[in-house]
Amino acid sequence: MAALLMPPLRPRKDRVFRGTISHLTNLNDDELRRRYRFGKDSIAYLCNLLQDRLRRPTNKATALTVEQQVCIALRFYASGSFLQVIGDTLGYDKGTVSRVVSDVTDALIDIKDDFVSWPTDVDSINRIKCGFYRQSNFPNVLGCIDCTHVRIQAPSDDEPSYVNRKGYHSINVQAVCDFEGRFTNIFANWPGSTHDSHIFNTSTLSNYLQTNHRGLIDGVILGDSGYACRPYLLTPYANPTERHQQRFNGCHASTRSVIERTFGILKRRFHVLHSEVRMKPEKVCRIFGACAVLHNIALSRNEPLVNDDGAGVRLDQPVQVPAFLGVQDGRNTREHVARVFFNH
Repeated sequence: MAALLMPPLRPRKDRVFRGTISHLTNLNDDELRRRYRFGKDSIAYLCNLLQDRLRRPTNKATALTVEQQVCIALRFYASGSFLQVIGDTLGYDKGTVSRVVSDVTDALIDIKDDFVSWPTDVDSINRIKCGFYRQSNFPNVLGCIDCTHVRIQAPSDDEPSYVNRKGYHSINVQAVCDFEGRFTNIFANWPGSTHDSHIFNTSTLSNYLQTNHRGLIDGVILGDSGYACRPYLLTPYANPTERHQQRFNGCHASTRSVIERTFGILKRRFHVLHSEVRMKPEKVCRIFGACAVLHNIALSRNEPLVNDDGAGVRLDQPVQVPAFLGVQDGRNTREHVARVFFNH
């Protein structure tokens, strides 16, 4: 009688062991880039770069190879699809995809400083200054700064703080890039409602510049009017009345647009940052950092986007900026640069 009351046992599902991903041999580079954003040689480069961190400590024949893990994560970053969809597409369980994405993301964050770093040596600084001047005629620029929002699913903790000014939940990420669109600093640590200027004021970059900046000789970064004008961060004039101020603003806007283009390219290359990420905010921050590393690697390896024909810029020596001996604050520094270079 008791046996009749027991629920029927579910038949046990047979374990299925997947084979290796064959895309790397079956697809050409263009097809690989559409799926993974990298060609065959660059995927091999990434596998070699991350192998010590991703190799499984087991001799099981069914363990995921480094190549499989890299391809799974790249497919997730590139498509922004649900983990279940990625698993169904590549033939893996959703839990496996989740663990692999987490492992690859952590591995990329571990090597972040090798690919996303603030320029400190003379050659790197001069190269960036020259590149910006060649492109837009703005002297002594080390980088352009801005923030971008990455849409996320409403979190359970402190939900209101993640609602940005446009009314959706997001992470607000600060970044600085050089003239080629290469990230030199990333700060992903704040919910969407946080103002850009507050993020900068609390960042390690702000502390570094306040401590080490010696004036125009060290170069400046350009930001929009949401930031406070400082000796090391120049913003546009709020109400330009004189010709040199108007010319300064025009050149400033033209130069600073590189960071907006870079955000656009990053989100076009990795759709996970363009769609709603269904993960905890801290994981989304790490995914942004991982994608920034991959973006810089793609630039260094000349990985193209569809219909993208970017060009590099190189010079030997930056334009010389006359020393500014006046009061060392943002507005006086800006006025000095505007009068010297844009008063004609």
